Amino acid sequence: MKIHKINSLYLFLICAFAVTSVGCKKWLVEQDKDPSNLTPDIYYTLPGHADAAIAAAYAQTRFIGNGAGIFANNFSMLEMPTGTAKTETGQNTDLNNLIGLSYNGENVFILNWWTGLYSVIAQTNLVLDRVPGIKMDEAKKKQILGEAQFLRAWSYFYLVRLWGDVPLHTTSVLTALDPKVYSSRTSKDSIYMQVVTDLKAAEASGLPWTDASGRASLGAVKSLLAEVYLTMAGYPINKSEYYKLAAEKANEVITSGKFSLFANYNSLHDESLENVQEQIFEIQYLGGVANNGNQAILLPNFKDVSAYDTEVGSTTPSPHFVNSFEPGDLRTVDRQGFFYTSYYSGGDGALKTLSAPYIYKHFDAGANGTSGKKGTANSGLNWMNMRYAQVLLTFAEAQNKVGGPTQEALDALKKIRDRAGLTTGNLSSYNQASFELAVWRERWHELCYEGVTWFDMVRLKKAYNMTSNSFENFAGYKFPDNGPSLAEKHLLFPLPTLEMQNNPNLRPQNDGYPGI
Repeated sequence: MKIHKINSLYLFLICAFAVTSVGCKKWLVEQDKDPSNLTPDIYYTLPGHADAAIAAAYAQTRFIGNGAGIFANNFSMLEMPTGTAKTETGQNTDLNNLIGLSYNGENVFILNWWTGLYSVIAQTNLVLDRVPGIKMDEAKKKQILGEAQFLRAWSYFYLVRLWGDVPLHTTSVLTALDPKVYSSRTSKDSIYMQVVTDLKAAEASGLPWTDASGRASLGAVKSLLAEVYLTMAGYPINKSEYYKLAAEKANEVITSGKFSLFANYNSLHDESLENVQEQIFEIQYLGGVANNGNQAILLPNFKDVSAYDTEVGSTTPSPHFVNSFEPGDLRTVDRQGFFYTSYYSGGDGALKTLSAPYIYKHFDAGANGTSGKKGTANSGLNWMNMRYAQVLLTFAEAQNKVGGPTQEALDALKKIRDRAGLTTGNLSSYNQASFELAVWRERWHELCYEGVTWFDMVRLKKAYNMTSNSFENFAGYKFPDNGPSLAEKHLLFPLPTLEMQNNPNLRPQNDGYPGI
């Protein structure tokens, strides 16, 4: 890993963020103190330092919404190879290469995800190394350490799914002389074990079931652990015993009574409903302090439907995917579900019809504008990362794999379909195979554009045929809108070329991609 990333990171923990003393939903606020003369050795002395350190770790997760060259943000990397998304702008070569499945280790998205995730890890390692020595309330200290373990597990879970074997750092790296700077790759099995170890420790750290401020909660820890177990049951770990663990962990979240689906889809992007009810874990933004930069990226390409001057159209729905939803599915209703095909001129003027569907799931009406109300062009809308809907579908899939569909698994699936206005068969109408396919379809449709679909494709080694509403083998599948086909090599991304140049111990490159 490039050492300047790590060195700049440990200074960052005290330069940008602290915790407010009130219980507002956005607890990260700017701090104007110049940290240039501070080091970890002299900084970690007060309880407030522990709060600031974990706040900085949360702040690093916002790399997902950071820029990736002209007219693109990092979140798009997980959407473009799925076939569910396309772009209306051709200026970003790296974005186009993701869509065309022709990316390599020089792709800026790939580098940004690698460095972004390791930045979170570097910050959490500082917390875990230094906070134990601070004299402070022990229960509070334990919770902060649990949050750090959750965020480290969250990061490594992305890393191992994207690249397989990756360097494992569980202690701080502060100087260029540290041998860990040039670490070789650790096996994916060991990375998964570290993820599970961290999440189990976070489970026991005294976190509350929910946290409306946006910090990690027990619900978030258990939900992520359920997803980890579900993934470990599939490719590449392929240990079916993890289905049972996934079902049990997801069921703990369901039976806690702490979470429920919103009554309507507009609540998913209602800023007043962030970090509560269905939103188990989100990437935190705050208008005017830490703005969500994804709004302009998601807008139609210069259709004048927003208060934003720049409307990019960088990531838009594939028409084939939109058409794959069942007739009558409320998720396809204009400006009420996940898409919109009309909006207001300038964001607040006359309603006008658009020529294609666009993503409404993440739409910030306050920033873009709405009928008769001018937008602010300044979004503080959180970016959803884990929802209760995902937990329900994880439980349904895992429970079915344990021994066939049960009424509890069907109830979980039915909650998703009921909200969509769709009918669901009774238990006797399904066998294990048909129920599995039903759950997969709902995961594709319900969890679209949330960074989930690509990882489902990899763990299942399946691609969704949007025209036949069926699933086909990953390798060899050709999306309706793309020229090339998925290949076995695409189950992993290539390692960033720049990182391999800086650290020769990362070599060799993942199979199928050019080395250096």
